[in-house]
Formats: sequence, structure tokens, C-alpha cells
Amino acid sequence: MIVDLIREWLGGGLVVAGAIFMLVGAVGLLRLPDIFTRIHAASVADTLGAGAILVGLMLIAGPTLAAVKLFFLVLFFGLMTPVATHALARAALHAGVKPQLADDGAQATAQEAEKSTP
Repeated sequence: MIVDLIREWLGGGLVVAGAIFMLVGAVGLLRLPDIFTRIHAASVADTLGAGAILVGLMLIAGPTLAAVKLFFLVLFFGLMTPVATHALARAALHAGVKPQLADDGAQATAQEAEKSTP
């Protein structure tokens, strides 16, 4: 009985942690500057978030057929999310989208300052 309670609490904690990862990924999609950093935020949050949620549900389900199905979903997400992310990044590069580098903003600001001074 105490083992079931611990398993359910641990599973619930993983579900909450996974939901927090997904929320952080959604914020990253809104706040990050270019497609490549957005893809990274979404893929990491999706892999960790969905993985934690599914593992938490596996713990809650216990040793049942549902847990086996959830395990195969974890494998599917773990393999397909990085592949989809890589395909999106290659498509963006093929379309001519350039990554925004950290120095791009500083260089643009310096160039604007030089233009504005008489």
C-alpha cells in the first residue's frame, strides 16, 4: 500500500514537471528571436515535457498493458522529435533563412550609431 502511494506521488510529480517543461517551451516559442532558437526550445521542451508526462503516467498506471503502450510512446517521442526538428532546421536553411547570431544585434546597433553621428 505504501509503495502504491509513493508510486502515485512520484508519477504525479513527473506529470507536473513535464507540464512545467512544456510551459517553458511555449514561452520560448514566443520570446526567442529566430526560427532556429525557437525550434530548439520547442524540441527540448517537447522531448523532456512529453517524456516526463508519459513516464509519470506509466508509474501511475503500474504494471499494466497501458504502461507498455506508454513506454512505446516515450520511445516514439524520443526518436521522432529530434528527427522532426532536424528536418525543420534543414528546410529553413534550404529556404535561405540565416541564423541570428548574438553579434548581429550588436553590429547593427553599432552601424546605426555610426550612421546617426554627423
